[in-house]
Amino acid sequence: MQALIQKQMENAIALRKPASSLSWRPDEPCKQPFYGWSINADEWQPLQASEPSPDRIKATKLAIYSWNIDFMLPHGDSRMNSALKHLEELSRKHRSDDRTAVVINIQECVPSDLDLIGDKNWIRDGFYRTDADTANWASGAYGTTTLVDRRLDLLSCFRVHYSATRMERDALFVDVEASDQKLRLCNTHLESLALEPPRRPAQMQLIASNMHANDVSGAVVTGDFNAIQPFDRTLHTDNKLEDAYLKLGGTEGDGRDDNEGYTWGQQALPELRQLFGCSRMDKVFFCGDGLKLLEFERFGADVEPDESEEDVRKDLLSLGFEKPWITDHLGVKAVFEIRH
Repeated sequence: MQALIQKQMENAIALRKPASSLSWRPDEPCKQPFYGWSINADEWQPLQASEPSPDRIKATKLAIYSWNIDFMLPHGDSRMNSALKHLEELSRKHRSDDRTAVVINIQECVPSDLDLIGDKNWIRDGFYRTDADTANWASGAYGTTTLVDRRLDLLSCFRVHYSATRMERDALFVDVEASDQKLRLCNTHLESLALEPPRRPAQMQLIASNMHANDVSGAVVTGDFNAIQPFDRTLHTDNKLEDAYLKLGGTEGDGRDDNEGYTWGQQALPELRQLFGCSRMDKVFFCGDGLKLLEFERFGADVEPDESEEDVRKDLLSLGFEKPWITDHLGVKAVFEIRH
């Protein structure tokens, strides 16, 4: 497993895009297109804003799913297909509800994942997507991508690429209109590891500055926050944000006994779990009067490749995992009421 990790990290470094090829300035919003499926053209077409439609639902709730699908494990296509199947099943009840709009944030996508996402009929029929290729990623190895319910008015999409990063991390934002107000939704993968100096505080501060914009009624950021150090526990209060898990009565744990908040460790290699314990790496922060938190939960436990993919399952087990899990992270989901 260590050799596999080393190989993937070397690959990520090799695929780092040269600074001279980048079209954005660090720490500044860089607008990008998003994509809608055209039945007539039989392709994903770039858009700058969705076309207003009187037939659109008047959403009163917003369900946001966020999940990190480990880019370093083998059989990426199989694992992402299983993840998308699980997300389809989980979100179905909301997608069939005229009053609940769905947003899906995914971290550690690899380039081939974008093709898989674009080929799914349920995504073509029901969602806009922020990325059809890796043009807006700083890394050629992996990045973030977001799916936005087509029943929402999508106003714009932009990224803020962090200057304080060694891992090509960024914040991906979409602005949507609901109940005649602008909501700003962010998908991010904060810096990994316990680096000195820490990068995550500066990254979250940058996210929060965009969430607190004067013309935004409510904002949510979800993702893999890599929260493994003491300062991570106050990143929300440091930036005048609410932590959804804590807001609904959740508590911080000691890394051993599961308190329904941990999202990493349960599906890690046993030796890593023994060494580091479990942690609440994945979180949901929010702010603004336009949104009221209703629910928070984890999802994605024990999702495995299909039983028919025997070779894939065996390969994952051979790495030392107790089960052929598709990723080492659980996902997080939050449901908000959109206030009028």
